[in-house]
Amino acid sequence: MRFTTLFLSMSVTVLPTAAPAHHSVSAIYDTTAVVEAEGRITDLSWRNPHVQFQLQGTDENGSVRVWNIAMTSLTNLRRDGISGQLVNLGDQVRVAGNPGRRDSSMIYLENILLADGEEVVLEPRGEPRWANEYLGRAGPTGPGDPSAPELGIFRVWSTPRDQGLLLPQDTNPNFDFDLYPLTPAARASVDGFDRVTDSPILNCISKGMPTIMEQPYPMQFLRQGDDIILHMEEYDTLRMIHMDPNVTDEGEPTSKLGFSTGRWEDNTLTVRTTRSDWPWFDVVGTPQSQDSEMLERFTLSEDGSRLDYSLTVTDPANFTEPVTVTKFWVWYPEMTVEPFQCRI
Repeated sequence: MRFTTLFLSMSVTVLPTAAPAHHSVSAIYDTTAVVEAEGRITDLSWRNPHVQFQLQGTDENGSVRVWNIAMTSLTNLRRDGISGQLVNLGDQVRVAGNPGRRDSSMIYLENILLADGEEVVLEPRGEPRWANEYLGRAGPTGPGDPSAPELGIFRVWSTPRDQGLLLPQDTNPNFDFDLYPLTPAARASVDGFDRVTDSPILNCISKGMPTIMEQPYPMQFLRQGDDIILHMEEYDTLRMIHMDPNVTDEGEPTSKLGFSTGRWEDNTLTVRTTRSDWPWFDVVGTPQSQDSEMLERFTLSEDGSRLDYSLTVTDPANFTEPVTVTKFWVWYPEMTVEPFQCRI
């Protein structure tokens, strides 16, 4: 595989279709199917949460057809070494990707054959379709760097590209919610949830706790006096973790991120969060009440290369027993937290 950095000119306009915001891809597109299209780029939007363009060509009957193409975020393109703009207005390209569930003119991009004949693979597990040599699919993955254990938790942490998401997603229309111990009321809410029209992330509105913790972009722990700030790239989110043992949530107002207090247990940062008024546990319809209590454990490996994470949510209104999910981050020294600058 040949890998390079692309530097192309920028041309930005506003597309007439809304972007599928982060993690709602499988709700809008059939990720079990792949279609192809070919044509000229007539409109282009280069920004988070998803780069988009319009493609005008002809279908199998020779009729003029316009497709609305969406691809991964600017952040993921940057992680793959694609800097600058991948395509330009007027380019003749060929694409392959997942078709829209309800609109066949929509395609979520997996592969693109550029005007110069080079192919780009945009999904971390994807394969080339038309070329032996290709670009992309080389974002950071694998074990973290163990060279600086003295940094502790206070550094930039990244999700390896080959790791799944913290919260299960609906990869098909028959997504099974039996993995959660739902109360009857929560089950009724899930059954009535339309994963396309009701998704809470079909725009640039930031997510609350605990949903925001599924975000796959870099994040950084920072000191603020005796307290800790968790800076997440997605939506430029800042979480305050109060470390004073005398601080409680009594009298605190509700908010999307809730009120978090933390304590150290050897190499583990334990964080308790309450007072979240974000109404969702995940992005596919599992509800959350304001009485939800979240317990997080961030455990640093001995060599400082990996940060293990567990999240336990206790919410009797929606779960018949506490729900625990896990993931991990690793340290890639070259990664930084960049401005997200989401626009629709």
